[in-house]
Amino acid sequence: MNSEQPRQPGAEEDDFGYGLFPERRRGEGKKERSFLYRRIFTLNKRCICMLKVALEQNPYAKLLLEAMKNSGCTAFKDRHFSCEDCAGCVSGGFDSSTSQIVLCQNNIHYQAHMNRVVTHELIHAFDHCRAHVDWFNNVKHLACSEIRAANLSGDCSLKNEMARFKFGLKQHHQTCVRDRAIRSILAVRKVSKEMAEQAVDEVFESCFNDHEPFDRVPHNKSDANYAYRQFQNRERYYTNL
Repeated sequence: MNSEQPRQPGAEEDDFGYGLFPERRRGEGKKERSFLYRRIFTLNKRCICMLKVALEQNPYAKLLLEAMKNSGCTAFKDRHFSCEDCAGCVSGGFDSSTSQIVLCQNNIHYQAHMNRVVTHELIHAFDHCRAHVDWFNNVKHLACSEIRAANLSGDCSLKNEMARFKFGLKQHHQTCVRDRAIRSILAVRKVSKEMAEQAVDEVFESCFNDHEPFDRVPHNKSDANYAYRQFQNRERYYTNL
């Protein structure tokens, strides 16, 4: 992840990169900057509040946070999560270079969406913690984590798929996981669709069946609550041995 942009032909040579930062553009009126500041501040405050709720109340996130802590990778809200404006319609991302989860404050508008994005990105963070994932050079590693994130985060729940007007197909959950994993790879890597599909297909069976730290695929909040209790009991059992 980076913000480097290629200079376009004919662009002003003395721009100094201010075009990337709307609040710092020269020549804009104070009223426009003030309005933009208030908008960004409001979005950021809302994002931080929804993040707090997700981390404290969402069983998916709570389980993943405990699992990461037990693996020696404690995640702190102020250090490992960042609410930012993002381009396009992306909702979030995991920056492996800083071990930080980015939440797109301009594209996350309600709590259920925040819960799902936090869970999805925490699965990437968990994979980063427990395994030597080569995010940038091995597309199969990326594909495996994207499969796990789509499978375990609730991205492909019946409720979400119905909201997308996709339902009723045989093995629909597997199809959804595969499709979303491919889309995620194409969104973050400059590879062909064929290469993304091949990477996903080659690792699909093993990564789809890897449910750690959940003991099964949590299809809804009840499943996630059950998995969270099971995880706590499992850790207590191991501690007492």
